[in-house]
Amino acid sequence: MNPTISLLFGVHAHQPVGNFTEVLDDAHQRCYGPFIRTLYRYPGFRFAAHFSGWLLDYLLRVYPEDMALLKQMVARGQLEMVGAGDTEPVLAVIPYRDRISQLNALSDRLHAAFGQRPQGAWLTERVWEATVVPALADAGVGYVTVDDYHFLCAGQDADKLDGFFSTEEDGRRLDLYPISEALRYRLPFAPAHEAVAYIESLAKTGEAAAIYFDDIEKFGIWPETYAWVFEQGWLTQFIEGVLASQIIRTETFSEHHARTRTQGVVYLPTTSYIEMNEWTLPEHVATRYAELIAASKAGGRFDGEKAFLRGGIWKNFFSVYPESNWMHKRMLSLSQRLHALPAQQASGRMQVLLHEAQANDAYWHGLFGGLYLPHLRRAVYHAIVELEQLLDGVLPRPALLREDVDMDGNDEMFLHNSTMQAVVRLDGSASVIELDAYRLHHNFGDTLRRQPEHYHHKTLINDAVAAQHGDGISSAHDRISFKHVVTQDDLAYDTSGRTLFRDALHTAEGVVPLDFVLQASTDDSLSFVAQTSAGALHKHIVMLDGQLKVVYQFPDNLHGQFSIEMNLAMPSCDGPAGRFVLDDQIAGGFGQPLTVESMDQIRLEDEVLGGSVSLNLSQPAGFTAHPLFTVSQSEAGFEKIMQAVTLQLDWQLPTGENQMELSLIISPV
Repeated sequence: MNPTISLLFGVHAHQPVGNFTEVLDDAHQRCYGPFIRTLYRYPGFRFAAHFSGWLLDYLLRVYPEDMALLKQMVARGQLEMVGAGDTEPVLAVIPYRDRISQLNALSDRLHAAFGQRPQGAWLTERVWEATVVPALADAGVGYVTVDDYHFLCAGQDADKLDGFFSTEEDGRRLDLYPISEALRYRLPFAPAHEAVAYIESLAKTGEAAAIYFDDIEKFGIWPETYAWVFEQGWLTQFIEGVLASQIIRTETFSEHHARTRTQGVVYLPTTSYIEMNEWTLPEHVATRYAELIAASKAGGRFDGEKAFLRGGIWKNFFSVYPESNWMHKRMLSLSQRLHALPAQQASGRMQVLLHEAQANDAYWHGLFGGLYLPHLRRAVYHAIVELEQLLDGVLPRPALLREDVDMDGNDEMFLHNSTMQAVVRLDGSASVIELDAYRLHHNFGDTLRRQPEHYHHKTLINDAVAAQHGDGISSAHDRISFKHVVTQDDLAYDTSGRTLFRDALHTAEGVVPLDFVLQASTDDSLSFVAQTSAGALHKHIVMLDGQLKVVYQFPDNLHGQFSIEMNLAMPSCDGPAGRFVLDDQIAGGFGQPLTVESMDQIRLEDEVLGGSVSLNLSQPAGFTAHPLFTVSQSEAGFEKIMQAVTLQLDWQLPTGENQMELSLIISPV
């Protein structure tokens, strides 16, 4: 019997909920479209594909001709459509009930579009946790794909990972296919004939499979891959080489799964791919972990040691990034509210919004991941705010709620009415951490603090900064790219979250700490008090229709400069559609610094928001505004991203009046 090998070839296509349409169109023009059209020409090449639900819906609507080719390939048995959570959630961090609804939503979508329900599923970011097994099995999923690295971490032999294994949890069985790292690194980067020869080298006289499942974006969107894969013909050469081989046969995963038997039972540890395990760690630990990896590679030991250099787990992102944790816990609380509704009160729209709030991209950060991208977080909050509004419409909440939503040890006060919501953290700052406008479905508190990332300390970025300041150009500078000029000031880290109405008192002795204690509350107001050397300083937060009012009462004989900082998440960021309007004149854009010696009213207009924010003061103040930038790393290099516009108001005390009143008025167009 001659040696043979089954090639199980799968691709994963995903775009984050809320991504720009021009990004989706570019991805289709450079990748999805030409890939589909190329595969269609070769009916004998069997493969699998996963499209996340939001992207699939867009492609079906905008590119029906190409999607019709997918349907024909399914009908002729060439293509297996693979399931997953509809909006690409990390299944391990959402409740069982939502895992089921997410999986069923995409299965229903695939059945409607292609006439078949999926038998297998793609795991978002290959995040594995045994707790997901029951939901996958209960949703009709028979098998999933994870990295061969997962199996190595369980002590499996690399040379035996050429078929599927079985696991179980809570009485349910699930089969697991190990994706070959060696194939992921070769396709499509090695010359086509070398890739085909490597697959042939894996052939055995018994059953054996070469298992590949990876991002389709590597076939056209990654740098230089469009020319390589399509213009220079790599994909065509690879397909024709596989089909011409006397050793390789192509199968879908479902065909292989039905035809072969499990290679045995396995229990995988909680993990993801190895790079993700580094990204989830806190900055100082991630730096040490990266050093260990580098030392292992330098010593030639990495292949044997990598399974034991595990790093962190995906859920660490909630510990590392408080903003991610807050979004996640807000989403979980709304999931609980939705599922507590009587069935006749829960609408399909509510379920869609909950799914969108669970999309993974805005919750994490690494070389990929979108936590640093405001438009992706905005999409999550859009869903959260609209869902909360719908839930309040059928089962109203009390106007005032107190709870520790994010489990950080500090309670939050939720003050809301039919048009707005302010969330105030009881951590001594009495600042607003979330400010929702229900008519705009927007959270003006959605920003990101500047915090250390282990890549900030690389000599690459330090050398680049020095070069930008004229201190010479390091050879390391040539190995990275910068989308914006990065300075040392951009790497100054925040000691607390970027909130609204964060107060500071500056005296001749320095900054005076203000520790605000909740004194009283009503359905529409919160009253705080902080003690100063001159007596009690009172702060009242009042919720009105479309307006948040904050009133300060100062003790007599209080001297110094009193400052109020507000970080407003404006969707236009530093784009051309956002501007300051002062005395009915455009004073500048959100991306530009602005200083006004004295003013009592200013308006922030934002065309992307579809509304404006007006700031009215009872007493004139000095006013400054500047964009808040963070520095992050992506596949495109280091980049500065505007997170919010930071406003600061300054008064010299005493002002002649012992009371000041500020109003934020939110107006849709």
